[in-house]
Amino acid sequence: MPAPSTGQTSARTLLLLVVTPLLALVALGAWALASPVGASPDDDFHLANIWCSTGEIEGTCETIPDQPTERLVPETLANAAECFKWQGDVSAACSTADSPDRMATTDRINAGGYPPVYYVTMGLIAGDTFDAPSVIGLRMVNAVLFVGMALALYLLLPLRLKSASLWMWLIGLVPLGVFLLASNNPSAWAIISGGTVWLATYGYYVADGWRRWTLLGLALLAMAMGAGARADAAVYAGIGIVVASVLAAERSRRYLFSVLPFAVAGVLAAIAFFAARQSSVLSVGLTGSSHPSELNLPGLIFRNLTEVPSLWAGVFGTWQLGWLDTEMPAIVWASSLGVFAAVCFLGLRSISWRKWTALAILWVALILVPVWVLVQSRVIVGAEVQPRYILPLMVMLGGVALLQLPGRLIDPTRTQLWVVGVALALANAVALHTNIRRYISGDEVADWNLNRHVEWWWDMPITPMVVWAIGTIAFAGCVGLVLWAIARFSGSRRSVAA
Repeated sequence: MPAPSTGQTSARTLLLLVVTPLLALVALGAWALASPVGASPDDDFHLANIWCSTGEIEGTCETIPDQPTERLVPETLANAAECFKWQGDVSAACSTADSPDRMATTDRINAGGYPPVYYVTMGLIAGDTFDAPSVIGLRMVNAVLFVGMALALYLLLPLRLKSASLWMWLIGLVPLGVFLLASNNPSAWAIISGGTVWLATYGYYVADGWRRWTLLGLALLAMAMGAGARADAAVYAGIGIVVASVLAAERSRRYLFSVLPFAVAGVLAAIAFFAARQSSVLSVGLTGSSHPSELNLPGLIFRNLTEVPSLWAGVFGTWQLGWLDTEMPAIVWASSLGVFAAVCFLGLRSISWRKWTALAILWVALILVPVWVLVQSRVIVGAEVQPRYILPLMVMLGGVALLQLPGRLIDPTRTQLWVVGVALALANAVALHTNIRRYISGDEVADWNLNRHVEWWWDMPITPMVVWAIGTIAFAGCVGLVLWAIARFSGSRRSVAA
């Protein structure tokens, strides 16, 4: 087989390292525009704490005398989503009645429940003015962080690990992941952290030279991002480090010394976890439910153990998006869940006792983490715990399943790759269309043309249909290029093996 020319190599590099990230950003940009201010879960809380994180700002976040847990914020911020959340048949047009020039009181202020790093960082970027362009801008900041971290991980990893870094993002993010990565929700950082920490750590164990130490820095940065956004993300980072350490385990002095930085980082992550009030779910659960289950303890445990897979499936669209009020058509979850299951099963062609152990650790975590919180909360699956809480673990599971071990190739056929690409592109297209329709007119309107029945839309010349079309094409192109890269890696490794 002749070696590719310099021109061919340059073209491939351009496609993989420039065009693919740009397409990913355009696709996520469409998702950033697909919902109004306040559309992601608890957005009124997160937006208030972003703009109040850096202190008092006149006209944006003002303190109230003798009320330390309340703030004066723009009315559009205080009432974000209040009129349409939990009501899928109500468009976001009602939110335009609120004025950014009027101030209103909010008690949705972080009092230690969440780590402050996410809010402070985004607050510094946001500046002093709260408005729709600033909200969209912050959503794109999260999208850029995701694409940047994913690209850095891809570039730094050894050749045999690159395909796993592509697979885990490809099969684990539609539709819930792409919705959250292009939102103002701190879960975006938890997802980035969950996927990056374990693979950067594993790369650190097996790489040499400057790449090894750069991967260590990337893993620690991703760990800090997760722990600074959500307390549970610190736990998931710890699980990711354990998984990577198991995959790389060997009896050598080098391995023992390699573990030391993560032992220190693990202690710091534990401190960050217990410093946030979210850690109280370990002992008392989540206390927001007004309808606790009447089942006894054994019955509650059994019921949750048998129902917990619905949380896993919820990542792929069996649960609603937004404030759990945007229902996905069956074709979305059937396509994305089918791809995830099929591709992970294909990954079992490359297996070892270390990989089995790593997969077992993740499966146990996917069972015990939600079941423990549910039992402590005295509720069953469907209340309190949402699929977004365990999404980082699902991303890890997909990545570990698709990890190629030395001499044991995962070699999908061209037909299999085509099926994966078409299914994911279709799932994303329908999910994006459904999400836009829910907010512009309410989900009771069934019309393929998003430019009709428009009750709400951003103040811009680009129509909903154009946003959907561009986002759909960009996502399909990105998926196609990623699958092309995976096919190239399979061919390269097959040639080396021969």
